[in-house]
Amino acid sequence: MSRGTGHEAQASAEGGLAVRLDGVRHVFQGARGELVALDGLDLEVPAGSFTVVIGPNGCGKSTLLRLVAGLLAPAAGTVRLGGGEAAAAPRAGDGRVGLAFQQPRLLPWLTVLDNVALPLALAGAPAAERRAPAERRARAERALARVGLAHAGGLRPRELSGGMAQRAGLARALIGDPSVLLLDEPFSALDALTREAFDDELQRLWMERPRTVIMVTHSVPEAVRLADRIVVMTARPGSVAAVLPVRLPRPRPVQPTAEATEVDQGVRATLAEVGPTEVEAWSEEAAG
Repeated sequence: MSRGTGHEAQASAEGGLAVRLDGVRHVFQGARGELVALDGLDLEVPAGSFTVVIGPNGCGKSTLLRLVAGLLAPAAGTVRLGGGEAAAAPRAGDGRVGLAFQQPRLLPWLTVLDNVALPLALAGAPAAERRAPAERRARAERALARVGLAHAGGLRPRELSGGMAQRAGLARALIGDPSVLLLDEPFSALDALTREAFDDELQRLWMERPRTVIMVTHSVPEAVRLADRIVVMTARPGSVAAVLPVRLPRPRPVQPTAEATEVDQGVRATLAEVGPTEVEAWSEEAAG
């Protein structure tokens, strides 16, 4: 965990912080008026758990992550990190939360090492750490090594493959050793085999260092393979339709077991209830 941020005392013995959202509503203002992204959302995420959020397009999954990260404030309701009297609203940059976006968003004029170290150079790190380039460099090198990029620190983002860039984005989210790690479809742009390898790597990292993980995905197999619990959201405005436990032993293989297939079918059935897929016919002949 980031030193000097004060969140160490709140982290549970299991690793990570509990996350709780009560009656959360979030509204975006646009040219056409208000868009209600979330409404009446209640969710408890146990400390140290791996929670995957899945639901129809536009149901507010990414908005939920940004609320937990403190990048957005709810229009109504509360978001709290930690338990008991130590529970507090998230504040962007305070070191408790790391967020990996769908796109790595690496700054092209910085090296990979400097991109990964960037959170430590900003407001989330103590002043002493911000003034210590050698310490930032050492921590960035350790973060890169954890995601298999130990020799890529001197490269520029344009020199990375898509998979390497995704790893760099994950290293940047992990550098502060946050108690809560938020992942917004971080592997969606990868091909199927590379994505499976990344899922393996993510599962390994979490087993080595348990922390609270909330991950958004559209892939049911990925959710079943990674999650302790799967949160199925309703169509917009989003709320929680169901929380499905995944009681499968780890590490979980790529090829699904009979038990995993049963969980998979349960998730799909719940998704079909909350947001049936609508596909228009390609032609009048197909419709007939």
